Amino acid sequence: MPQTYTASCHCGAIQVQAGLDLSQPTFRCNCSICRRTRFWAAVALPGQFHIVRGQDELTRYQFNTRKNLHYFCRHCGVRVFGHGTETPMGEMYGVNVGCIDGLTDEDLSRLAIVRVDGQHDQWQQPPAHASHL
Repeated sequence: MPQTYTASCHCGAIQVQAGLDLSQPTFRCNCSICRRTRFWAAVALPGQFHIVRGQDELTRYQFNTRKNLHYFCRHCGVRVFGHGTETPMGEMYGVNVGCIDGLTDEDLSRLAIVRVDGQHDQWQQPPAHASHL
């Protein structure tokens, strides 16, 4: 059952709210952008996500197929969320778990993680090497 969580960047310029069910798996991916930014996503559906503060402070980055949008705070550089339009689960927002306000290290350690092989577009299986994700 989704609960409403707030997530923010390091400097506080960006704040979002999302309905997230943290009893469901979160995702770590080995694609080129997720690997470099160490992005760890919890999934929110389109009706469960909105930007509370900082729309004008976001920098958008697209690459490759240009299907997914990656948003960063233009001040501190933190990636609070991304928006996917053609993912295996359809349109969704990936909220960076590390940006969710109020989660303790103990809370984070309890989250289930699914590792996906985005590097090879094999989204339904883990990468051959995944312990670093």
